Amino acid sequence: MRILLIGSGGREHALAWKMVQSPRLDKLFVAPGNGGTATIAENVALDITDHAAIIAFAKAQGIDFVVIGPDAQVVAGLGDDVRAAGIDCFGPSKAAAQLEGSKGFTKALCDEMGIPTAAYARFSEEVPALAYVRAQGAPIVIKADGLAAGKGVTVAMTLADAEAAVSDCFAGAFGAAGAEVVIEEFLVGEEASLFAICDGERFIILPSAQDHKQAFDGDKGPNTGGMGAYSPAPVMTPEMLERTRREIIEPTVRGMAARGTPFAGVLFAGLMITQDGPKLIEYNARFGDPECQVLMLRLKSDVLDLLLGAAKGDLSGVVPEWRDEAALTVVLATEGYPGSYGKGSEIKGAEGLDSDVLQVFHAATKRDGNKLLANGGRVLNITALGKTVAEAQDRAYAAIAQIDWPEGFRRRDIGWRAVAREKAGTSYKP
Repeated sequence: MRILLIGSGGREHALAWKMVQSPRLDKLFVAPGNGGTATIAENVALDITDHAAIIAFAKAQGIDFVVIGPDAQVVAGLGDDVRAAGIDCFGPSKAAAQLEGSKGFTKALCDEMGIPTAAYARFSEEVPALAYVRAQGAPIVIKADGLAAGKGVTVAMTLADAEAAVSDCFAGAFGAAGAEVVIEEFLVGEEASLFAICDGERFIILPSAQDHKQAFDGDKGPNTGGMGAYSPAPVMTPEMLERTRREIIEPTVRGMAARGTPFAGVLFAGLMITQDGPKLIEYNARFGDPECQVLMLRLKSDVLDLLLGAAKGDLSGVVPEWRDEAALTVVLATEGYPGSYGKGSEIKGAEGLDSDVLQVFHAATKRDGNKLLANGGRVLNITALGKTVAEAQDRAYAAIAQIDWPEGFRRRDIGWRAVAREKAGTSYKP
C-alpha cells in the first residue's frame, strides 16, 4: 500500500513512525514532513493548502490512501476532495469537521443532544459580548469561534483580562477565527483528553491522555499548542471513561449521523472532569499534538487497522492492542514560543537516542546536510515508556539532558499530577 501523510508536526512523525511498522505499507510519502520523517519516509515539498496539487501528486504516485494530520486541512475539506478523486482518505468531511472548525457549532450540538458542557453565549459583535462579560464577571473563558492554532482561548481570571480578550478577538488578533466569539462559564476540575476512532456509526475509544497547555512549570504562562502529555491519565477512572463514552462520545456520533453529517475519523474530546462528572470543553477533528505521540508509543497493533477501518466506514472486528506501560512526552520549544522566536539554530545530540523505550519525534525541524536545525516553535518531542508515569518521566528528562540546544526550552514538570499521585499512593478523587 502506498500512503501519503499530510503534515509536518510531531503528530505526523509519530503517525509515520507507527505506519512504517505495518506489513501493509509499501511506500510512505509525507507532505511536507520534517527532519524526522525524512529518515523513515520520503518528504514531499507540496503546498498542503493546494488540494489540486495534492490530488495530482497522489494520482501520479499511485497513492492508495491519504491520511490528514493537521486541523486546518481537516476543516478546509481536504478529505472531501481526496475522496471525490477516488482515493481513500482518513479525515472527516468538511461538514463533520465543523466540530473543530466552529465552537458555536459544537455548542449547538451539545444543546441538541444533551451533552454536558459549560454554559455559554455566542456573539458576533463586541459591545454585547463585553456587556455579557461584565454581567457574568470573572473568572470566565473567552474563545475565538474558529481555528486559532491552539491559541484562541483565554481563561480570564479578572474582568480586565476578559474584556481585553474579547476586544482582541474582534480587533482581528485571530483573523477570521475571531469574527464570532463564544463566552463560557469557568469550569472547576481537571482537564483530560479522550480520543475515539469513528467510522460514521461505530467508534472505538482509545486510551486517555492529559496534556499541558501552559508554557511554563506549574501551569503558568500563556496557552500553547501543548508542551507535553502523558497516557493514561489517572483522572480518567473506569467510571469517568464509561460516563464519557455514554454521555459525550456516543450522543455526538449519533447526533452527527442523524444530521446527515456522519463523523468518520478521530474525534478528540477535550474534557473537564468536575465534581458533577465529565464535561466537554471542545472537540477537535484530528489527533492531538502532543497526545498522538504518547498514544502511538503505547499502541501495539497495526495503526492502519484503525485508520483504514474509519476511512472505509467499517470498524467492526477492529480491536486495537495497547501496552500496559505509561508513556510521557516532553516538548522542546524555541525560546520565545508561543510568541515570536527565531529559526535556524542547530540542535546537537538528538540523534541516536531512540530505543525500545524512548523515541524522539521531530516537529519543527529541518536538515541542512548533517546538521539538524530548529524550524519553528515546538521542535522536538522526547517520548518515553515506563512502568509508571514517574519512570517514563525520568527516562524522557534523562534523554533531554543529552541534547545540546541552548536556544530551546521545556517545562520540567510534565506529568506532575500523575507522579504526585503515584508517590502518595492515591487515586483521583473529585
